[in-house]
Amino acid sequence: MSGDPLFILASVSALAVLAILMFGIGSFGKGGEFNRRNANKIMRWRIIAQAVAVALIVAFAYFQGGR
Repeated sequence: MSGDPLFILASVSALAVLAILMFGIGSFGKGGEFNRRNANKIMRWRIIAQAVAVALIVAFAYFQGGR
């Protein structure tokens, strides 16, 4: 399972979501002008990355269901 390219891609995408989330939380906690300008953009990046991650996880589960 861990050698499956779709599993690796889904794992990397989930880690990307985590990285974007942590960046957004750090930006929010720090506040300031950067957060005011970019908070919504960071949230949109997270939502898009999360949708991709969920789609990859569902695809992985679907293709593993036959085994």
